Amino acid sequence: MRILITNDDGIYSPGIAALARIALKFGEVRVVAPDVEQSSMGHAVTHSRPLSYKRSPIAFEGVEAYRVNGTPADCVALGRHLWSKTDVVLSGINMGPNLGNGMWHSGTLAAAKQAVLFGIKGIALSTPVGKTEPDFKKLEPFIEKTLEILLENPKLALYNVNFPENPLGMRYTRQSVRLYDGTIIPGTDPLGRKHYWFTVSPLGPAEEGTDRWAVENDYISITPLRLDLTNEAELAKAIESHNLPV
Repeated sequence: MRILITNDDGIYSPGIAALARIALKFGEVRVVAPDVEQSSMGHAVTHSRPLSYKRSPIAFEGVEAYRVNGTPADCVALGRHLWSKTDVVLSGINMGPNLGNGMWHSGTLAAAKQAVLFGIKGIALSTPVGKTEPDFKKLEPFIEKTLEILLENPKLALYNVNFPENPLGMRYTRQSVRLYDGTIIPGTDPLGRKHYWFTVSPLGPAEEGTDRWAVENDYISITPLRLDLTNEAELAKAIESHNLPV
């Protein structure tokens, strides 16, 4: 199995090093990741300038690694071009969760989505981070077991996986769709110039059975996703109410 690994935290993230090390147990691995952090970049792709890649300045034991002057989605596109027989794309391990509505702007998940657009299985992996780095060594057996389960299915699929700090078990979940309160926090830089931070917080508690609920209760959350965003119920209602052909 040929496994392409990327992220949105950049080539220097300890999360991508941990994922590459674990992924070697499942096949041949290559790392193609952004040269700088691209968090919350979403599914942006670069079309106004050319992309380039260079060998990584840090060593990934047993793995070829390259850094790209582009987004996570760019890295998947370029990595697939350079390594055309890629079987699966793993994105992460992100330093911070990608849960609920956070999926919409996640560069980590966008890389996995880009893989699926190319007809390749895509798996995004994330874990919360506090004042210290996550203990990836402690999480390693849980990450390995999760990959074992998701990689054994040969079908094209898209998964979003989140690991709590101390997993009690594993749950298949749906995406939490609680609305978020977008807040702008003003401040000033050292020169007295105004700047603004954008932050969000959920407006309600997590619904049981969702990704947020699972991680909040110390379960690994595995959410199967799809690229089709069609609201099937609303579509059927609109067709019926306006007597339009399907």
